[in-house]
Amino acid sequence: MSLLIKPLPCLLLPIIFILFSSTLHSTSHGAPSADLHSQTNHIPGAVDESENGVVGWGVRRSVLENSSTLAAQRTRRKDPLNNFNYYTGGWNISNKHYFASVGFTGITFFLIAAIWFVGFGLCLLLLCCCFCCCRREPYGYSRAAYALSVILLLLFTVAAVIGCIVLYTGQGQFHSTTSETLDYVVRQANTTVANLENVSDYLAAAKSIGIDQVSLPTDVQNNIGNVDNEISSAATTLQSETKNNKKNIEDVLDTVGLALIIIAAVMLLLALLGFLFSILGLQFLVYVLVIIGWILIAGTFILAGVFLVVNNMVGDTCAAMDQWVQNPTAHTALDDILPCVDNATAQATLSQSQEVTYQLVGIMNGVIANVSNANVPPIAPQPLYFNQSGPLVPFLCNPFNTDLSNRTCAAGELDFENATQVWQNYVCQVSSNNTCTTVGRLTPAMYSQMINAANVSYGLYHYGPFLVGLLDCRLVRETFTAITQEHCPDLKRYSMWVYIGLAMVSAAVMLSLIFWVIYARERRHRKYTKLVNAQHGDHDDSFGEKRP
Repeated sequence: MSLLIKPLPCLLLPIIFILFSSTLHSTSHGAPSADLHSQTNHIPGAVDESENGVVGWGVRRSVLENSSTLAAQRTRRKDPLNNFNYYTGGWNISNKHYFASVGFTGITFFLIAAIWFVGFGLCLLLLCCCFCCCRREPYGYSRAAYALSVILLLLFTVAAVIGCIVLYTGQGQFHSTTSETLDYVVRQANTTVANLENVSDYLAAAKSIGIDQVSLPTDVQNNIGNVDNEISSAATTLQSETKNNKKNIEDVLDTVGLALIIIAAVMLLLALLGFLFSILGLQFLVYVLVIIGWILIAGTFILAGVFLVVNNMVGDTCAAMDQWVQNPTAHTALDDILPCVDNATAQATLSQSQEVTYQLVGIMNGVIANVSNANVPPIAPQPLYFNQSGPLVPFLCNPFNTDLSNRTCAAGELDFENATQVWQNYVCQVSSNNTCTTVGRLTPAMYSQMINAANVSYGLYHYGPFLVGLLDCRLVRETFTAITQEHCPDLKRYSMWVYIGLAMVSAAVMLSLIFWVIYARERRHRKYTKLVNAQHGDHDDSFGEKRP
C-alpha cells in the first residue's frame, strides 16, 4: 500500500497551474526537445539494442511521443528555431520549439511595434530638422483637409475610447474567469485533502481495533502505521503546496490585471488629452503627448502580441487537456506534469486496501460466530461465556471473497450502512462482572468495538476507489473535463478580448497621434491664412497654394 503515497502530492498540484504554467514557463529551464530525447551515445564495447532487434527506451519514447502528441494540428506553426519549418511536436511546455512556434504567432504585432517605433521616430527626427533648418512661413490651407482631419481625429479618438472599454472589460472578465478556474481546482484539491485525512483517521483507528481481545496481525498493524504516516504527510504537503500555488497565481493575476487597467487608463487619458489639446491649439502640449504616445504605442503593440501568444497558449492547453481526457493512457507531454501510475499499480493498491477490509470483516464475523452466537456452557471462562442468549446475531456482509474478488451478500447478512443499527437490538445489559443480565448476545463493550471495526472497514471500502482515482488520474481526468467544458471557452474568449482591446487602443491612438500633428498643422495654416486675408481684405480664406 505504500505505492499509493509518493505520487499523491504530484497528482493534483499541477492542475492548479497547468493553464498558467505554459505562459510562465521559461525555456531555459525546460527539458531538451523531443529530438534530443531520442539521441543516444554509442559507448565502445557496449551492445546496441537496436542491432539485436530490441528497441531502446530512447527510441520507444520518441515513437510514443510522435504517436501521442497533444493538439498536433492546432500547434502546427512555423518554428523560427528550426529554419521556419513547421513544428510537429504538439503541446509540450518542456520543448523550446513549442515556445518558439507559439511565440512566433505574435510576430505581426511585434513587427508593427518595431516599424512604428523606428519609422515614426525617423519622421519626428526629420520634422525637427526641417523645422529648425528649413523654417518657412505657412501660407494657404485646404478646407477639405482641415475638415477631414477634424472628423478623422474625432473618429479615431472614439475608437480609442471603445478600445479602452474592450480592454478594461476583457481584462476584468479574464481575471474573473481565471480566478474561478483556480478556485475550482483549489476546491478539488481541498476535497482530496479532506478525503486523505479521513483515510488517515480510519487507518489510525484500524491499528487499535480489537474485538473481544482479537485484533489484526502485528505485521498488518505495522504496515497500516507506515501507510498512515505517509498519507498524513501527503495530505499536509498537498494542502500547503495548494495554498502557496494559489497565492502565487493570484499575485500574478492581480499584477497583470492592474497593469492592464493602468494601460487602459493611460491610453484613454492620452487620447482624450491629445484631442482636447489639438482642438484648443495647445501645440507644445500636443507635441509632448506625441513623444509620450510614440513610446506607449510601441509598448502597447508589443503587449497585444504577448496576449495573442497567451491566447494561443490557453487554446493549446485546453485542446491538449481535452485530447488527453479522451485518451488518458497514452504517453504524452502531460506525463511529465501528471505522473499517473499504470493500471497494474493502481490495482495493487486497491487490492491491499481490500485485503485490510476483508480481514476486519472476517474478525467481526469470527467473533460473532465463535463467541456471540455460540452456545457456550457456563463453565467456560470469559470472554467466551457471558450468559449470551436470544436470537442469533446476523453476520456482516464481506464485500470480498478470499481472492478479493467482489462478493454478493448472502441472505440475512448486513451491509455497512445498517449493521450498527441492527446489532444494537442484540445488546444486553450487563452486571458488574460484564455478564448479561438480560437477553442478548453482545455486551456494550463488544458492540462498541464492533461499531469501530465496522466504521473503519466501511471507510477503507468507501475510499478505496478514491485512492485508485488518484493513482490512475481519474480525478485529474474529471477535473480536466470540467475545465475544458466549463472554463476553457471563457478563458479563450476573454484573453482574445484583451489582445483585441490592446490592438484597438494601439491602432486608434497611433492614428489619432498622426492626426494630432496633421490637425495642428492645418489649424496653424488656417490661422495664418485668416490673418493674411484680414490684412488684404480678402474673405476667401483658401486663397493661394498650400505650402508647408
